[in-house]
Amino acid sequence: MKIAIAGIGYVGLSNGVLLSQQNEVTMMDVDHSKVSLINQKKSPIAEKKIEEYLKTKNLNISAVTDYKTAFDRKDFIIIAVPTNLDSETGKFDTSILDDTLSSVMQINPLATVIIKSTVPIGYTENISKKYSSKNIIFSPEFLREGLALEDNLSPSRIVIGSDSENARIFAKLLTNSAIKKNIKIIYTNNTEAEAIKLFSNSYLAMRVAFFNELDSFTLENELSTKNIINGISADPRIGSFYNNPSFGYGGYCLAKDTKQLLSNYDSVPQILINGIIQSNDTRINYIATKVLSSQPKKIGIYRLTMKAGSDNWRESSSIRLIQRFIKHKIKVFVFEPLMESSASNLPVTFVNSVETLNERVDLILANRLDDIIEKYKDKVFTRDVYGDN
Repeated sequence: MKIAIAGIGYVGLSNGVLLSQQNEVTMMDVDHSKVSLINQKKSPIAEKKIEEYLKTKNLNISAVTDYKTAFDRKDFIIIAVPTNLDSETGKFDTSILDDTLSSVMQINPLATVIIKSTVPIGYTENISKKYSSKNIIFSPEFLREGLALEDNLSPSRIVIGSDSENARIFAKLLTNSAIKKNIKIIYTNNTEAEAIKLFSNSYLAMRVAFFNELDSFTLENELSTKNIINGISADPRIGSFYNNPSFGYGGYCLAKDTKQLLSNYDSVPQILINGIIQSNDTRINYIATKVLSSQPKKIGIYRLTMKAGSDNWRESSSIRLIQRFIKHKIKVFVFEPLMESSASNLPVTFVNSVETLNERVDLILANRLDDIIEKYKDKVFTRDVYGDN
C-alpha cells in the first residue's frame, strides 16, 4: 500500500517505521529539520528502537514538507498532528488537524483517512458529516513515551472506529507489520473509539494520582511507601504495575486527555474525573511545600523529562515545581542534556554535568532515579521507590 502520514512525532513516526517495513510510507511535516533527519534514516525523537530500525532495517520511508506530494495518490492517509489543550477553553485545539483534513479532501478525497491525533469525543462523526465522507476513521494509539515503536510492534490491542472493509484492511496492515501474534482487534464506531482513548488515559492518570496520594500519606506519617504498595499490589485485582510514586503525572497525554474528558462531561454529573485533575495539582503543591520546608537556598533538578528514555517534558511535574521555587526566590539549577538552555524560558541555570549540579546546590530533586543520580543519593529528594517509570 501507499501510505502518507502527517506529523513526525511519537505517534506518526512509530507508525511510519512500523508500516514502512511492508509498505511505501511518505511522512509529512512542516518542520524541515525532522524531514531532513528522516531522509537520512535518523530519528528526530529520542527512542532507541526507532533509531535502531531506521539504521538497520530496509524501510521504504521518506519525508516531505508539502501536502500535495505527501497525500496525492495514497491509499491511506494517517493524521497524527498535535491537538494541544487550550488552557482557556479546557478543550483540544483541533485547528492543525482541521487544516490537514481540509488539504486531504482537496488533494485526495477518495483516500481512507485514519485519525491518530487525540480528539474530543464526537469529533470524527462531526467532521465526517462536514465532508459527507464514510472514509474518515478514528483509531487511537496507546503508546508509552520512549517505547512507542515497541508498543506498535507488540500492541496491547488495536481499536478501529469502523468495521468497514477499509478499516479491516488497515487493521491487517498493522498486524502484518507487528511482531506480536494474535493481537486483539476491537471494532467500534468512531465516537466509541474516541471515548476508549480518553477514558483509558484518564484511568491511568487516576491510578498515578492514587499511588501519589498514598505516598503523601506515608511521607507525613513516616511509613514505608514501598511496603504498603507491595502489600496492596499483591492483590491480582490491583496488580504490581503503574504504581511507582512520582512528583505528579504529566507528559503528552495524561494531563490534557483527562481535562478534555472533563469538558466532555459538561452536561453529565461527575466527581471522579475532576478529582483526578485536582489530585495531581494537590500532589505537586504538596511536594513543593515539603521541599521548601527544609529551607534550601539552591535547588537542583535532575532531568525535566517525565520518563527515562524519553525526550518529553511537556506538562512536566519538575517544571511545575521549578515555577513554584522561583516564586520563593530560590536559585534553581537544572541538568537536562536533551534541552539547550536557549530553548527554555525558565529563569534557571543549566549545568552540563551531574557533578556540577551536585556541587552547586543544597538539594537535588529527581522525579525518576537512574544509575547516574544514584551516586549522589545522600543529596537527592525523590519519591521513586522502584527505580522504573
